Amino acid sequence: MDLSLADAEPRVRTFSLPGRGGESRALEFGPQDRPIDVIFSHANGFNARTYRTILGPLADRLRILAVDQRGHGRSGLPSYERSAPASWDDVADDLLALIESLDAPPLVLAGHSMGGTISLLAAAEAPKRVKALALFDPVIMPRDLGRDPAAVSESPLVQGALRRRAMFPSRAAAVAAYTGRGAFKTWTDAMLADYVADGFRDRPDGEVELSCSPAWEASNFTSHAHDPWAALAHISAPIHVVRAEVRSTPRIEGHEAEFTASGKVTVETVPGTSHFLPMERPDLVAHLLLEAAG
Repeated sequence: MDLSLADAEPRVRTFSLPGRGGESRALEFGPQDRPIDVIFSHANGFNARTYRTILGPLADRLRILAVDQRGHGRSGLPSYERSAPASWDDVADDLLALIESLDAPPLVLAGHSMGGTISLLAAAEAPKRVKALALFDPVIMPRDLGRDPAAVSESPLVQGALRRRAMFPSRAAAVAAYTGRGAFKTWTDAMLADYVADGFRDRPDGEVELSCSPAWEASNFTSHAHDPWAALAHISAPIHVVRAEVRSTPRIEGHEAEFTASGKVTVETVPGTSHFLPMERPDLVAHLLLEAAG
């Protein structure tokens, strides 16, 4: 791993996915003369560039696609109003369509939070295309939790997303407003700048607005009709799940035996980390991606 590559600018790639309604956009790290090793999917509300300084140092060893999901970053796949019961199956289908469009051997699917969950869902639909999974605090709820639409809509995550300020005079103003606050307390200045760079789009009036609208972010938080537990049964590849110590989103307490029963799932809790584990432990992300890619 070459830490000097953390500042390197990745290549921008677009993939036409007409069956999904537009183009998928990704940042590509690493040598173009080797097959793609890893597809990395970001958390809800974030974007691919947020993870540039985490994935960039691996460019001397791996070829990685970091994808902007539908309704996030610079993706050409739009958001829309979901019909109840809503799920993340639509976003997982976007990832699946991208995988199927690649002329690549089995690869590693990796992701953070929602990105980890959609990696799991997509792998279940195309198990022969997946070599391994590395999931960083994926959102995995017990089957009996989070299904009541009324209760979910009142959750702090949903209400916080709906209250999120959508417009700023400039990206610099957004960086200043976020620095040292909330989720960004444990981030480096470079990570925050990268999140804002693609997390906002320019408006005709000269201001900038969130690429992931508050309504779409909230929609993702209220969509839990997908079933990651069922997906586990369809995956033969090894799955490494890394959990945060504080407020972890794989809610598997009391269900550990069921979760790991197949023998293909490894669960690791990392001391001193929050849900923003990749930002807090980029060294661990690099280690696990290199290990998964073999």
